[in-house]
Amino acid sequence: MPQRSSRWVPGNHFELLENGEEFFPRVFSEIASARHEVMLETFILWEDKIGQALHAAMLAAARRGVQVHALVDGFGSAGLSQDFVGSLVEAGVQLRIFDPGRSIMGQRLNLLRRMHRKIVVVDNEVGFIGGINYSADHVADFGPEAKQDYAVQVRGPIVAQLRQFTRDAVLGRASRGRPHPANAAAAATRHGAAFADNTAQPLHAGPADAIFVTRDNHHHTNDIERHYRVALRAARHRVVIANAYFFPGYRFIREIRRAARRGVDVRLILQGQPDMAIVRTAASMLYDHLLRAGVRIYEYCDRPLHGKVALVDDEWATVGSSNLDPLSLSLNLEANVVIRDRAFNTHLMSRLSHLMDNSCKQVDVPAPSRWDGLRLLRSYAMFHLMRWFPAWAGWLPRHDPVIQLAQPGDGAPQGSHGTGAATKGNNTGAIA
Repeated sequence: MPQRSSRWVPGNHFELLENGEEFFPRVFSEIASARHEVMLETFILWEDKIGQALHAAMLAAARRGVQVHALVDGFGSAGLSQDFVGSLVEAGVQLRIFDPGRSIMGQRLNLLRRMHRKIVVVDNEVGFIGGINYSADHVADFGPEAKQDYAVQVRGPIVAQLRQFTRDAVLGRASRGRPHPANAAAAATRHGAAFADNTAQPLHAGPADAIFVTRDNHHHTNDIERHYRVALRAARHRVVIANAYFFPGYRFIREIRRAARRGVDVRLILQGQPDMAIVRTAASMLYDHLLRAGVRIYEYCDRPLHGKVALVDDEWATVGSSNLDPLSLSLNLEANVVIRDRAFNTHLMSRLSHLMDNSCKQVDVPAPSRWDGLRLLRSYAMFHLMRWFPAWAGWLPRHDPVIQLAQPGDGAPQGSHGTGAATKGNNTGAIA
């Protein structure tokens, strides 16, 4: 069976998909064309026009005999109605909820260690991975709160790793490398039919080398951050990181500063119009420390930035679900793909340059003032406080997740957003 590896897998083709306008039609089209199997994971699934479109695509696939398996997070996708869930289950869709939780006095308590991945694999031939959830706030007609985001469509041998990992996850194995005892038997069958493996191995599709990298709370606790830091240490010409939630650890910040000081053009694209005010406040506490090392910071101001992408020099790039904050780097379950391909890197750079040139405000080094001492003290304190967050993250509640197979009549645990069409007030309150 294909397994995750730190070795480059050659022969892949990647296409950048920007925002829901490019992402959703591709995913729904591939599901509509599926012959054997659809594997899907997402943090957020809402019952708005996007969620309903995914619902219809999965229903149609299941009704024509395709095995459809979906895993949604119990916090990010709380509040799905019985009709929404029940119709999927009755059609044969295997819908599972990662760590479902009940609300207490209207508040959900299952906040930590979420399944934050966004992956789709169809027929072991085409895959999608990135930061885009299934909700209407990823398309422009949602209004000024619509998110700026990225994903990739991939063909080639690396798809087999995405598919095997996702298949293990929906069967309850991926979190600790073995079947979840409460779910393995139920997950393996549906009305007595075994989980069949009748898909062909993906063929060579292009020039890109790739590594599929994940983060969990047991065996791969820092893999995504480690790939970032290795790339930063190797950088010679340029680094561009566009990330929605930026508050990384000490070692990460140290590598960024070192790169800038040795003459690398290091640019950060961060939120200028964040979906949560604390996001910008946290990131801005690092600004002095970064700017004085030569890092250039751009705040994206058109709408909330939700992307999690980066590039280094002329070939290296990454796209995925992982933010650069304590939740993603130390708590949540994440997945990125690392890409080594000059053409993809060039295209991603062109799109990020367009963002910086047309939609961003560059942050200047603060002018000298009588508050310099206080500002530098704050920056120094925050910088060194970050030394400890991987350690204190380990003290937070840890448990083996429950993966619950939905049954007819089930609805996901109730949360802060209801059923039906999405409104601009529909927000899980979670970093997505």
